[in-house]
Amino acid sequence: MIDIHSTQEFLSALSQAGEKLVIVEFYGTWCASCRALFPKLCRTAEEHPEILFLKVNFDENKPMCKNLNVKVLPYFHFYRGADGQLESFSCSLAKFQKIKDAIEMHNTDRCSIGPPKGVGDINFEPSSAAKEKPAEST
Repeated sequence: MIDIHSTQEFLSALSQAGEKLVIVEFYGTWCASCRALFPKLCRTAEEHPEILFLKVNFDENKPMCKNLNVKVLPYFHFYRGADGQLESFSCSLAKFQKIKDAIEMHNTDRCSIGPPKGVGDINFEPSSAAKEKPAEST
């Protein structure tokens, strides 16, 4: 889990994540529910190395948290690359299944209808053989 200390760190982490699923926990050091949830969240992070887990201290980042509509703690945001924010909710240890369900729903392989990155210049024009073939009449 990566500790985020500023809005700039937060934005950088999101942009560097690319198409990875990113789960952000907003917490307070004084919050008993946050402290109770933390060990289970760490185990979940270990079980899912393909997911980027970030944690944001509410007290250190109040303006950013307020802009992101974080009003209760612990609070979670799920992000993915170009899709942006997928989901946000509050969750306690008793309702941890909510996080597991959200991971199951959002942690899927991505598909693309575009060409793979790094293919280079591909000619999508019809081949010359196809151009030379006369059209058949019916």
